[in-house]
Amino acid sequence: MTNKTAITPNARLIEVFSAIQGEGLNVGTRQIFIRFALCDLRCHFCDSSHTWDAPDNCRIERSPGLRDFEIYSNPVPLSMLVEWIERQNVPGLHDSISLTGGEPLLHTPFLIQFLPKVRLVTGLPIYLESGGHRPEQLAMILPYLDSVGMDFKLPSTSGESHWQEHEKFIQLCYNAHLEVFVKIIVSQKTDPIELERSALLVAAVSPEIPVFLQPVTPIESSPTPVLAPSPHQVLNWQALMKQFVKHVRVVPQTHKMLNQL
Repeated sequence: MTNKTAITPNARLIEVFSAIQGEGLNVGTRQIFIRFALCDLRCHFCDSSHTWDAPDNCRIERSPGLRDFEIYSNPVPLSMLVEWIERQNVPGLHDSISLTGGEPLLHTPFLIQFLPKVRLVTGLPIYLESGGHRPEQLAMILPYLDSVGMDFKLPSTSGESHWQEHEKFIQLCYNAHLEVFVKIIVSQKTDPIELERSALLVAAVSPEIPVFLQPVTPIESSPTPVLAPSPHQVLNWQALMKQFVKHVRVVPQTHKMLNQL
């Protein structure tokens, strides 16, 4: 008779902390952020390139909002992460838990086991921030999610192209009756033809799905300058997209204005 050793699920993290959400539909709300390491995209405008690879260590905020980080080794066992989230979960303080990255869906086997446990111990809604290019992995954790923010990657702005994956991703969220919205980073180089195509794609699922146009935060250190669009460009793009979807909001990265992480 063969003895089988149970495999302890673990994940590679960047950090866990409490902060105000600065983007999208949940802007201004207080969340516990779980920032996962690893990303398989290389967007030109990425302000989190430190998450592309997995570091040896991660940092964990001990007290919500105090930035009193402790350093731990990667990978992190599931039970330890649940314990950290419990410690962060001061009653009445947080509105939800944000799964961010990197790309959280690269950790789908871990999330399948982690999400039911963390929902049970905290009672908090689960919010996924994703590049929207891994619908197969999304389908595996849909029952454990409450809301999804999908980044729509325009080739002219990001250098990435995932039109079919984005369509499947949004449709899965909508069919599962999740709260879903689309975020589109725009820069001076954004192609309005791509914006129209993205609007048509969203509208084909539902014209009621909110779309957020987010002017890029300029990245000075980038070898290829990524510049914010002009007010005239943004106004024209909003008008263009509102021909197809009802709710198009222009919201910058407000957490950068607050000097948050």
